[in-house]
Amino acid sequence: MGIFRNRNNNDDNPNRYVMRERLIAIGDDFYIENSAGLRAFWVDGKALRVRETLLFKDLQGNEIYRIQERKVRIRDTMKIDDANGDTVATIKKALVSPIRDRFDISMSTGDDMSAKGNILKHEYKIKRNDDVVAEISKKWVRVRDTYSVDVTPGENVLLILALTAAIDTLADPD
Repeated sequence: MGIFRNRNNNDDNPNRYVMRERLIAIGDDFYIENSAGLRAFWVDGKALRVRETLLFKDLQGNEIYRIQERKVRIRDTMKIDDANGDTVATIKKALVSPIRDRFDISMSTGDDMSAKGNILKHEYKIKRNDDVVAEISKKWVRVRDTYSVDVTPGENVLLILALTAAIDTLADPD
């Protein structure tokens, strides 16, 4: 997979990361880059699995998070496990959301979050209570099929990126 760079030369946001659309492609490996276009994390798409699986790794190849879809559920669901296999987050698509797309994010820590906005167009926010944790947008990225994730300082960057990947998969399973 090629490298996707943020082409905006005036962008020096250290909390902005660039991801590509439709992350889940079986067997697809790629890097997530920071706003300077440098590789920050590696995503290993596992091939030949019954369930969609993505492994989020640091640049040394250490697994930090595993995202897997949950089969046979009333609502579309994905879970994120840490390297020890403990569930960190469960993401569920809202049953009815007439105006905007909405996802509920249950955290094992109890600090639940939600994602609201136009998920398919990658224009939405992830919030904890009323506080913005991350803003996902295509407006800062000029490369086709990519979008940026601006993470609020102090938040777990890789966890937010993993949540974004899970939401992306649930929003557009094709």
